[in-house]
Amino acid sequence: MSRTIAIDPVTRIEGHAQVFLDIDDDGKLINGGLVVNELRGFERILVGVEADRVPLITARICGVCPSAHHLAASKALDEAAGVTPPPAAKILRELLYMGHIIHSHVLSLFVLSGPDLVMGLDSDPATRNIVGVVNAVPEIAKKALRLRTLGQKINEMIGGRGIHPVTSVAGGISFTLDHEKHKTLVEWTDEALKLACELLPVIKSLFRKLMEANPEILATWNIPCWYMGTVQDGRMNLYDGKLRIIDDKGVTKHEYAAKDYCQYIAETALDWSYMKPMFVLNGSEQQSYRVGTLSRINSIDSIDTPLANKEMLDFRAEFGHPCHCSIMHIYARAIELIYVCENARRLVDNSAIWGETRIPVKFRGSRGVGHVEAARGTLIHDYEIDEDGIVRSANLIVATQQNYTAINRGIMQAATSHVLRKNDKEILNAVEFAIRCYDPCLSCATHAAGKMPLTIDIRRNGETIRQIGRVVDAAN
Repeated sequence: MSRTIAIDPVTRIEGHAQVFLDIDDDGKLINGGLVVNELRGFERILVGVEADRVPLITARICGVCPSAHHLAASKALDEAAGVTPPPAAKILRELLYMGHIIHSHVLSLFVLSGPDLVMGLDSDPATRNIVGVVNAVPEIAKKALRLRTLGQKINEMIGGRGIHPVTSVAGGISFTLDHEKHKTLVEWTDEALKLACELLPVIKSLFRKLMEANPEILATWNIPCWYMGTVQDGRMNLYDGKLRIIDDKGVTKHEYAAKDYCQYIAETALDWSYMKPMFVLNGSEQQSYRVGTLSRINSIDSIDTPLANKEMLDFRAEFGHPCHCSIMHIYARAIELIYVCENARRLVDNSAIWGETRIPVKFRGSRGVGHVEAARGTLIHDYEIDEDGIVRSANLIVATQQNYTAINRGIMQAATSHVLRKNDKEILNAVEFAIRCYDPCLSCATHAAGKMPLTIDIRRNGETIRQIGRVVDAAN
């Protein structure tokens, strides 16, 4: 006989999902996974749309990562039209994106994972949220929220809107920078880098405290697999470059242009979830892989900003290269936060930021593929556009589906290390934390306001024999 533990919904992630754990009478874990029970259908919505509208529509896929979709779509249109945007447009697009990543990484580190880091996995779920963080460490919370605001301000100034940006278009960007805005950007990026440097030791300290309190995480939450990230001449780049795939030993297996992704990675389907997992095509084998912050740290040779590169080298010296521990996504996110702040400051000082920002485009009936490194990992937009400039097909490869197999393995590791030996409360805490390490964006949707129940059904032969759970505020 077996029993099924279901966690529904999972909290403090973007989107809605259910977790299941199948355990037999002897306490052995049979299976586990994340069930994504929403279908958005944007790939179908885009068919028949005028191509120049695509960056505006795709920005509305998500309220948390709109700039990633906005820029990936714009870059795909550039390729479909066969144009290269002017240097100033490239710089402004990348600067917009640095603002977005600042905002997103601070959100993940301090609002989503932050309550776990500050108060611990065993703390009361009623207070383990952003309000609890503000009450527990008000000065740290103040700095974090200010840094998040600065990222959003950069994104808003260049993108035209704080959420769902509108300025990136086929052939460039729809405005030119003036000196007043430039002066403000200098001030914002100076402040952002200062705050990031002040917050980094805090994040590292909280992270180590969590590992010391939960040594089984560091010992058992390891998923040796392949990794994919974007590199430009071997260096980290979140906006542009080639996609590099390394194996579980750190050996580079492939490095290719995003337009060739179908030759290297592929989707598959499940009969119990709307999300489609992916794998690397490795001869006749299907090789699991990960994307995201840890994958990027594993995939690159170096970071071309000094502070972040030093942190990356220290990380590798302590935890190895490649590092396979899932919790290290959080640490890697902190390193990237330093990088994007350094890079934003550098971009503002680049003299090429002044000049023409857009060139005319004409679609010729062709395919365009664009990609960026979204906060959660590699994002690819692929469009077929006809001679009239109408989208005839669309394919969107998002980060979380590429991490799906690893997330499911992480759920099983969390269950093995916690569920089988500890109490009901820690079932909820450990499994949810394992998922949050990936900062998943499941449906690019937000939770509803109000109460959000979290329950575990324990079943035998399909019949519920007992139920555990909690009801918490949506902020939790």
